[in-house]
Amino acid sequence: MLETTLSRSPDAKTADPRDRAAAHRLAAAALRHLGTLSAVLEPFLRKEPPEPVRAALLLGAAQLLFLETPPHAAVGTTVDLMRRRGLTPFAGLSNAVMRKVAAGGAGLLEGLDQDRLNIPPWLWSSWKTLGPGVARAIARALSHEAALDLTLRPGVAAPEGGEVLPTGSIRLPAGTRVTELPGFMEGDFWVQDAAATLPARLLAVKSGEHVADLCAAPGGKTAQLAITGARVTALERDPNRLERLKQNMERLRLDVTTVCTDAATWQPDAPLDAVLLDAPCSATGTARRHPDALWIKRPRDLAALNEAQDSLLVAAARMLKPGGRLVYAVCSLQQEEGPDRVRAAEKYGLKSDPIRPNELADLPEALTPEGWLRTHPGMWPDRGGMDGFFAARFVKAS
Repeated sequence: MLETTLSRSPDAKTADPRDRAAAHRLAAAALRHLGTLSAVLEPFLRKEPPEPVRAALLLGAAQLLFLETPPHAAVGTTVDLMRRRGLTPFAGLSNAVMRKVAAGGAGLLEGLDQDRLNIPPWLWSSWKTLGPGVARAIARALSHEAALDLTLRPGVAAPEGGEVLPTGSIRLPAGTRVTELPGFMEGDFWVQDAAATLPARLLAVKSGEHVADLCAAPGGKTAQLAITGARVTALERDPNRLERLKQNMERLRLDVTTVCTDAATWQPDAPLDAVLLDAPCSATGTARRHPDALWIKRPRDLAALNEAQDSLLVAAARMLKPGGRLVYAVCSLQQEEGPDRVRAAEKYGLKSDPIRPNELADLPEALTPEGWLRTHPGMWPDRGGMDGFFAARFVKAS
């Protein structure tokens, strides 16, 4: 949502790429620290200002407290924004509030439980069920910009300055411009969070097998499957997202059959050897990269997502040959979208195929007692964290 909103800005097409990147960085910082910034501003506001004014104040405070913008620049741009957006009556208020924030500086953050403030209460309560201290560990991971992870083609050397992660991904510093890296146009690698590589890996696809990747865009997992030599059919119902997937496969020089369709209604010509279902979800596990994900979802949204997830599970089971393999995955931290969905899988003719410890020897903390995969942003705190994923594996009953 953040990327889409910024791309629709009147200045988006003509802005310098560096200015677009700076705008994204500022908006993302305000979202990462939204609760903290709101708490800082509250004492300086006698009543709640109009939403556009509040948004400008949040952006200004984010510059001062988290982006190390010089005070005169942060105050000046905030006041100027008021005037350019037709909010001149609030220019004086903005000037006064920003000067108070600049004067208070980091001292305004003392005594604030920033971890709790920056996570919506319903999500904090939900994440506490993941284990002792996990909610706070996730919150701390979400307060920082995510690094750039790459998946390499076999035999390709890692870009200079990259850290080889235990799972084999290459991690580069946040802000790295992937299109400027040597080997990008040659298709030597693709962008994919380290945690996002695991579901496809657990499917253990072999060369020559016919595999479907449901809800496939933007194509990172599709590429993982195709590079094994498998015959891959990638399904995506959004034409724009499918076009992006096609472009990615073309750059990577991978032969993939693409179909623009709703995976819940599609049926292959012949039963499949394996299916990867990365189901649509709340995406709360990706908030390191998409901090708006925390604030645009509500508990009531889960019911519709659960219905879609169940429909896709039923469809995926129907696509498989007897003995065929299925990995169900979501980039969500919510119990309702992971464990609660797969516990009913036997009704769809699926038998649990628990993940074995040796399959996650490079990330043993991600293996649950049930034999499922569960990652969260608080893992690898010294390396910068990872996205949150849930995955479970099944075999179709004979």
